[in-house]
Amino acid sequence: MPLIPGIDGVGRLADGRRVYFVAPDTSFGTLAEQSVIDLRRSVPLSEDVDPVQIAAAMNPAMSSWVALRRRVEFQPGHSVLVLGATGNSGQMAVQIAKLLGASQVIGAGRDPDRLESLPALGADSVVSLAGDPKEAADRLGEAASEADFVIDYLWGEPAELAMISMLTKRSDRSRALCWIQIGSVAGAAAAVPSAALRSANFQLLGSGQGSVTTAGYMAEFPALIDAIAAGKLKVNASPLPLSQVEEAWNAPSDPGKRVVFVPAAGC
Repeated sequence: MPLIPGIDGVGRLADGRRVYFVAPDTSFGTLAEQSVIDLRRSVPLSEDVDPVQIAAAMNPAMSSWVALRRRVEFQPGHSVLVLGATGNSGQMAVQIAKLLGASQVIGAGRDPDRLESLPALGADSVVSLAGDPKEAADRLGEAASEADFVIDYLWGEPAELAMISMLTKRSDRSRALCWIQIGSVAGAAAAVPSAALRSANFQLLGSGQGSVTTAGYMAEFPALIDAIAAGKLKVNASPLPLSQVEEAWNAPSDPGKRVVFVPAAGC
């Protein structure tokens, strides 16, 4: 403290133009009626675009969108495992992988209700990570051993166990498996077995701000905005007046919704 939360949003400039923007610093957070932005970190929005949908979807969607388009040589026909597919970003990753042409998308996560919803978002199969971690890794190895890419929002022990299980069961270890580390909700550290790097064509890399330049992110925003505006990516957005932020913050959360706070003047 002092801190104004929020790192992105949809707003209207002083001249009336509407933009999606990413805040340059947390001291100028976006959870406010007004904020200071760097125009170089903004992209224009047409008036027919739903600002609530853009505000709700961009942040969880950009991690996998940028990873598949900027960090790896992803091609239509490749298969993708989303590790942590029941989170907001994971659900977006399932949709984005399919939208970009993945031949098979496998979603893995713990929440049973959200796992059941993944086929409607494009998942060809789902794997539960609930229960004993080693048993979950075995299930994952059986289902995803032939994947070309892993989009990992979990890291920690689930990633450690899944690496060995998938590579052990892989029919051709010389065929590349690219592991894209994005999130770490299951742990900030994971012990990568040395054998995984020696005995298989296993590539491990991260994706995020720093590994991708700001210019790289900005170049991807228009196409991602178009996909959201066209309804190709689904998000369950729940708009609330910014004046109700305290009640909403303290209310029981619904993990299936993305809350968007709307200022009194609208956007």
